[in-house]
Amino acid sequence: MMNNQAPLAERLRPVTLDDLVGQEHLTGRGSILRSAIEQGRIPSMILWGPPGVGKTTIAHIIAHSLRAPYFQLSAISSGVKDVREVIEQAKHQPGSILFIDEIHRFNKGQQDALLGAVEKGIITLIGATTENPSFEVNSAVLSRCQVYVLKALTDEALIRLLHDAMEKDQLLSTYNITLAETNALINISGGDARKLLNLFELVVQTAAADSKSITITDALVMQVAQKKIALYDKQGEQHYDIISAFIKSMRGSDPNAAVYWLARMIEGGEDVKFIARRMLIFASEDIGNANPNALLLANATFDAVSKIGYPESRIILSQCAVYLASSAKSNTSYMAIGAALQAVQQHGDLSVPLHIRNAPTKLMKDMNYGKNYQYSHDGEGNFIEQEYLPDKIAGTTFFEPGNNAREQEMRKFLKERWKNKYRY
Repeated sequence: MMNNQAPLAERLRPVTLDDLVGQEHLTGRGSILRSAIEQGRIPSMILWGPPGVGKTTIAHIIAHSLRAPYFQLSAISSGVKDVREVIEQAKHQPGSILFIDEIHRFNKGQQDALLGAVEKGIITLIGATTENPSFEVNSAVLSRCQVYVLKALTDEALIRLLHDAMEKDQLLSTYNITLAETNALINISGGDARKLLNLFELVVQTAAADSKSITITDALVMQVAQKKIALYDKQGEQHYDIISAFIKSMRGSDPNAAVYWLARMIEGGEDVKFIARRMLIFASEDIGNANPNALLLANATFDAVSKIGYPESRIILSQCAVYLASSAKSNTSYMAIGAALQAVQQHGDLSVPLHIRNAPTKLMKDMNYGKNYQYSHDGEGNFIEQEYLPDKIAGTTFFEPGNNAREQEMRKFLKERWKNKYRY
């Protein structure tokens, strides 16, 4: 029997990049992270990706490959005092690596405690996070780190892990294991390699009570796991699939589907701010000026649920989701900024026309900055036609009003003023 042993996921944790399953875009031959490790010089970094895809493992591999002093903290259980103690120790151990799991859970004060040591090279920071670091890691820390995005493991990679376990693990290799079915193992683990391997070990351990020959079936896995496939897991792959279904249901103007997927997230204990944040983005990206009130309500929802939390937040989230799903839709502002950014990338930094430049000094005025600018409020209807775009892209239409009542009013307004210039 498999008692008093480290979990299978720990026993199989790779110690070299060649043994790592997945993340080839970061660790494969010629990849940026592998090259940095091989050169013996790595930057401070944030590893961002779903649980169980190799963030901690990569940190261990880096420390092992560089033979560097290695410190590990969990943001759940560590505070500023712990960080400072590690930094003091690292001052006497050049090249020290500090790995912080779930770094997004550190508050600003805790993250700020890292800054000086990172800047001075006392430590090389490796932070792991399942949340978008742009939102959850403060900008001062983020600016000093390279962000590497880890991908969810494919089904093929997960099945390869199962075969590695059967062949390489000292305990599992003593059994005659047949993988007849793998769907339940993969679905319940939600793309999390750690969860997959530990569930696999539990299934083998249970079946081994009767025989050394074990056939893995979905029914056996379900019996052992005692849970349904596709339970919502806010740390697993379902997290991404269900928020996607929620957004697409609102985009498709189906409030019924939207509240169902919302309920799945609520029942799974999803962070209220994560849900509200996605609705805030949706209100601008998918509704925009077809109904400007959508952004106001979504912003009010974010503020409200940040103060209240569960269980009452479910009502506010539902109100907002139903409103967004039932609203007129437009992605024209989203498309407009996309087209404008493409123009910037294509044409580079075009000069600002002289007549709309700022002229705070006499020298600038002498150089004709602001000359011939016409103050729009002096014109009829607070409008005077003049050119605001650089010459090279004059007349380019980035914003195309959508086919909805509000934006058709905008089209009429713009056509009255610009006539045929922008083809409104």
